[in-house]
Amino acid sequence: METHLADWLEGTPDGEDAGLNLRRCVHCGFCLATCPTYQLLGDELDSPRGRIYLMKQVAEGAAPSASTLAHLDRCLTCRNCETTCPSGVEYGHLVDVGRKLVEARVERPLGQRLLRALLRETLTRRWLFDPAMRLGQWLRPLLPAGLRDKVPPRRAPGPWPARTHARKVLILNGCTQPAMMPAIDAATARVLDRLGIQTLVEPRSGCCGAIRHHLADTEGALAQVRRNIDAWVPHLDRGVEAIVMNASGCGAMVKEYAHLLRDDPHYAPKALRIVAATRDLAEWLPAQLAGSIATLRAHIGADAVREAVAPPATAGGRAAPPRIAFHPPCTLQHGQRIRGEVERLLAALGVPPLPVAEAHLCCGSAGTYSILQRDLSLQLRARKLAALQAGGPALILSANIGCLAHLQAGTATPVRHWIEWLDEAMESASPRNV
Repeated sequence: METHLADWLEGTPDGEDAGLNLRRCVHCGFCLATCPTYQLLGDELDSPRGRIYLMKQVAEGAAPSASTLAHLDRCLTCRNCETTCPSGVEYGHLVDVGRKLVEARVERPLGQRLLRALLRETLTRRWLFDPAMRLGQWLRPLLPAGLRDKVPPRRAPGPWPARTHARKVLILNGCTQPAMMPAIDAATARVLDRLGIQTLVEPRSGCCGAIRHHLADTEGALAQVRRNIDAWVPHLDRGVEAIVMNASGCGAMVKEYAHLLRDDPHYAPKALRIVAATRDLAEWLPAQLAGSIATLRAHIGADAVREAVAPPATAGGRAAPPRIAFHPPCTLQHGQRIRGEVERLLAALGVPPLPVAEAHLCCGSAGTYSILQRDLSLQLRARKLAALQAGGPALILSANIGCLAHLQAGTATPVRHWIEWLDEAMESASPRNV
């Protein structure tokens, strides 16, 4: 698409991102078929093609309006359109630039500014969010329904392994996941411990930066990015073999560090090194488990795991196979482009997940989207849960804290991270021998 950037944008890093992706777009419309907000609203300005048209106007010098901001706000940044696009438009990079340009020129109403500041300044600070979440979980029965949905019941994380191993990996010292569902990190550490791998958490690291980044706080996000790089590089120097992400949203963000710091001469080389070392748990763990698959498969469905995920025995007295549905987060399948890894691992272990219609569509969580765009988010959640529960699963698995909490708030069916399920399966097989 022919594009003529405004003089003030031409030649800048944001201008390069915007120009490259605007010119790649051929307005074919393939993205409309997979855009969740377009499917709900039917307004082309709430589709990738329509938003690209709006961002093109702004990049060429037109003044944005409150309507422009609203259409960009309604985008989930699920990046489903990137998976669909035949022209290679990096819509995620383009919408980051577009939001930044519009945010700088359109003043939000006071209520929006206060809510976004509250989310930005509390969710990303463990010393604030941890006690707030614990208090919310203690008072959960008394909370109004909308707030109760954001406060998952607390589950005991279980023990953290005490053994040391020569093989070591880092996991993120995250912001929301350790407070909301600490069992995910603990389960990750136990699974890796059984494989002879020690899990380290660097206390000087913290939030990956995604929350601030998607709320258009670019400088705040980059400060968190640089802090994490400074905290992690010494571990790579000492031989840590990978930075393993068990929240796919954080993994997608960390894999953008090199792009975000591409013009920083001091941090760009270090950011490239961090990105090269970063692996989502879904892409990294299956290879580590290769030698244990047969042993695990022989025990899957027994004891506690069988009771947790299987329906009652059939009329012939034989236990029916476990019924599990898997929801691949957008940040896993579209952001990181990791598709089918968890499903293949479950199948190899003898519990192939149930087929799920519209598995490519977003559940509506999308970081802070479920708070800032509540009505759309709830519609998307209802649609997603209908698809996930169509086959009558006893358990829903996913790979991102936001999806897990969002989906669980809408169903009585247990929703867990797949690593928690695997931890239970390995425990039932043999905690010492697998």
